[in-house]
Amino acid sequence: MFILNFILDCGASVMLPIIIFILGVIMGAGVSKAFKSGITIGIGFTGIGLVTGLLSDQLGPVAQQMTERLGLHMDIIDIGWPAMSSITWAWSAAGLMIPICLIVNIVLLALKLTKTMNVDIWNYWQFAFVGAAVSVVTGSIPIGLVAGALISALALILADFTQPYIEKFFNMPGISFPHLTALGCLPVVYPLVWILDRIPGINKIDINADSLRKKFGIFGEPMMMGLIIGFILAVLAGSKPQVILQTGIGLAAVMYLMPKMVACLMEGLMPISQAAQELMSKRFQGREIFIGLDAAVSLGDPSVIAVGLVLVPITIALAVIMPGNRILPFADLAVIPYIVCLFTAMCRGNIFRALLVGTVVMALVLLMASTLGPIETPLAVAAGVKIPSGATLIGNLDRANILTWLFIKISSLF
Repeated sequence: MFILNFILDCGASVMLPIIIFILGVIMGAGVSKAFKSGITIGIGFTGIGLVTGLLSDQLGPVAQQMTERLGLHMDIIDIGWPAMSSITWAWSAAGLMIPICLIVNIVLLALKLTKTMNVDIWNYWQFAFVGAAVSVVTGSIPIGLVAGALISALALILADFTQPYIEKFFNMPGISFPHLTALGCLPVVYPLVWILDRIPGINKIDINADSLRKKFGIFGEPMMMGLIIGFILAVLAGSKPQVILQTGIGLAAVMYLMPKMVACLMEGLMPISQAAQELMSKRFQGREIFIGLDAAVSLGDPSVIAVGLVLVPITIALAVIMPGNRILPFADLAVIPYIVCLFTAMCRGNIFRALLVGTVVMALVLLMASTLGPIETPLAVAAGVKIPSGATLIGNLDRANILTWLFIKISSLF
């Protein structure tokens, strides 16, 4: 347990290389190749973290100015997923979720009920969160552990289902996303995408990164999209000219650097993915196996970032007008690209269509986050977190997805 806690405390950028190295050796990639792959993936993941941090640094002050300008006062403060993950790992039974989820994954693979091997162990905290929240509403840790195990199994099955979209749109063969941030609203997203594909007129509108680049030349480039979106967000927030310029350059940097960081991560991953496929071909008669990763690897696509950034002011506007919303969106606004990445792929990179889906999804996220605040706050208090001044409850947008919400609400019946 000490070793496990030590690795968890190191964070995802250290945990993932260790897991990839061990997995690479087991898969027969060789010690040197597995070691190099692990380090390369660690560098890529660190780079993604730095660029995501830059995104958060740029969006944070602008979002705060927007909320102050609109005079928003709500009793649930969005503390963001990093704080919520720390609170989750402080749950008394959180350490048990890692071996439980690994066993569930191995059993489902053996029974051929999934093709995904989820190596994204850091994000097992999302399953542990469900377990922790269920234990709060039921007063039972065993029921919480069962709920965490069940949702981890569901994530694997949905990762298989959505893998073709990931492979085709992001050009990532053999990769799937058993990541609840991306998968969590699939029960609403899938029918919405199906309906939009069949509405006359709407189904003819196709605005994507390539068409913007062809139509507007340099102004359709990802970095220019980031620059323009940054300017617009800062102007909407009523920022000073200097801040407007800084925000524009900052988001242009995000759009330019993110694909390069993702490319670094994929460079390290491909040898392991190939070794896994070769091993499965020998041992399981050509059986296909997917490597389950954090949806962060999709953020290199300019359509994903563009949809995520445009949804920031839309989400803040929804927070103002939505009846029943109690959460002040702030820290997790930078996580919106993770929420939209999968349905952007399902919309084939059509920014217009993804924004329509995203508006519905973010409205639901706000409402679900509002109902989860009273459950998340006792977890935070138990972990020793001080409630921010001006708030009576804490919450976050990252965990407010349909699958998580349904598991918690259904468990409350017990």
